Amino acid sequence: MPVKQYLGIDVGTSGCRACVIDDRADIRAQAAVDLPAPVARAGSSEQDAELWWQGLCRLLDELTRTTPASRIAAISLDGTSSTLLCCTANGTPLAPALMYNDARSTAEAVRIAGVAPATSGAHGASSGLAKLLYLQAGGRTEKARHVMHQADWLLGRLSGQFGLTDENNALKLGYDPVERRWPDWLDALGVNRRLLPGVVPPGRAIGTLAGEWCRRWGFTTGTTRIVSGTTDSTAAFLATGAVPGEAVTSLGSTLVLKIYTDRPVFEPRYGIYSHRLGDLWLAGGASNSGGAVLKQYFSPAEIDTYTGQLEPACPTGLDFYPLPAAGERFPENDPLLPPRLQPRPPEDAVFFQAILEGIAAIEQRGYRLLEQLGAPYPSRVHTTGGGAGNPGWQEIRQRALGVPVVAARHQQAAYGAALLARQGFKQTGQTAETQRAQRKDIE
Repeated sequence: MPVKQYLGIDVGTSGCRACVIDDRADIRAQAAVDLPAPVARAGSSEQDAELWWQGLCRLLDELTRTTPASRIAAISLDGTSSTLLCCTANGTPLAPALMYNDARSTAEAVRIAGVAPATSGAHGASSGLAKLLYLQAGGRTEKARHVMHQADWLLGRLSGQFGLTDENNALKLGYDPVERRWPDWLDALGVNRRLLPGVVPPGRAIGTLAGEWCRRWGFTTGTTRIVSGTTDSTAAFLATGAVPGEAVTSLGSTLVLKIYTDRPVFEPRYGIYSHRLGDLWLAGGASNSGGAVLKQYFSPAEIDTYTGQLEPACPTGLDFYPLPAAGERFPENDPLLPPRLQPRPPEDAVFFQAILEGIAAIEQRGYRLLEQLGAPYPSRVHTTGGGAGNPGWQEIRQRALGVPVVAARHQQAAYGAALLARQGFKQTGQTAETQRAQRKDIE
């Protein structure tokens, strides 16, 4: 009997990626295609949602040329957080989608700040809720039946059923993940509840792949499950295999910390909020420090050279707070905080190591702050991003954190989405029809 396989799809700003795994979570196939860039102007960022669908179709065309789709039992998908579009009952987009970084809804963000609890994930001009209010104010929702996130809409195209989202994508639209419902304070903002989607946990079977797509790509008709997805950053966390009590640090242009905890942590002063993952929570924050600081001072070749000269057992003793420019939110809350990179030692290799030590110190302070706010201090830290493959930096960080630090075996969000697909297939639960019947506070 053929081994069952599970397909995860990650849709980002520059492309779509697919990952197929088996029951043991081993990767069986991968594919990727590019997407055109969103149309960006002052404060705005939009994209035609049909471009996502065309990219997804090209991705599955490529994947199924070498991977028998008949073995794939379930599909899940992640997308960019707070990317929002309006569509009709059958999923036809009524206007371009407002992308995750569209920040023109400043007046709406002020209104939200006057009504929403400080702990809500809906604050800010780029939140999904601010975008919805902006669309309502502009009359762009009058013919709409649904507002949907990127992942919701694409899963709807695959299943032919629209009107559902997951708890992670819903967070920035104003959803209350603690009470697990759309809150009453939305009414004070004039939110049209008829537009709001029903909400289910990530990794829940919500339908089956539509027959026309089964025929196009060779999936088994009527049995290939569509599973609720998540945001791209949450899928990337799931990909690492971190378990409760463990954390994931992303060493990219910025420094992002996330930890599994049994209770939610919300602290808007530091930009800390929590995604719900079943009965557990994913809490975290982001510092402006990170790899962007290194690129201001060193070329890629110099970074490689000085990485080979690191001496983790011999700290520089320099108390740096590396920032690319003034301003920090986590673990310091000071929009005017200046970078601290003085005194600069005459040896560039020492300067390089001191910057890495400074970023490690910020990481340690970040996890200590999360601990003070109710999360556990990590028992182990998985690392993703460009800095994950730097063994010298890993040792510096391990000394600062006092816990094991390991490079994540898997970093791809598509792999995390595939894990959700596997979970949704194995998990018995409500049918999509029952879930729709239980939609709270919408109709």
